[in-house]
Amino acid sequence: MRTYQLQTSLWLPQPREQIFGFFCDPKNLERITPPWLRFEILSPSEFAVDRGTRIDYRLRIRGLPIRWQNEIIIWEPPTRLVDQQTRGPYRLWIHEHTFSEQEGGTLAGDNVVYAVPGG
Repeated sequence: MRTYQLQTSLWLPQPREQIFGFFCDPKNLERITPPWLRFEILSPSEFAVDRGTRIDYRLRIRGLPIRWQNEIIIWEPPTRLVDQQTRGPYRLWIHEHTFSEQEGGTLAGDNVVYAVPGG
């Protein structure tokens, strides 16, 4: 299986605990996902996020409806969390979020390792 990696980071002028809290609230996924994906959370609206939490949602990729489920496999507030696709369109999807204090704000990092069907 051939894997790919996507890395990016963004400095934000807020404290790490605030940024971590925003990114860990599943309701905010809808706010930060591009509207053309028509992202919708299917899990109950109120639940605690922790290691082992599974989140179900659906979206559209090129107009096709996709159901997706991720599980939080690493939970280290307020510095790191990792989610892994347990059901969805990819052969592999592991998404690491990191949060570090930097220059009076927070550096939010993303590292995604993924594999697509058919290579």
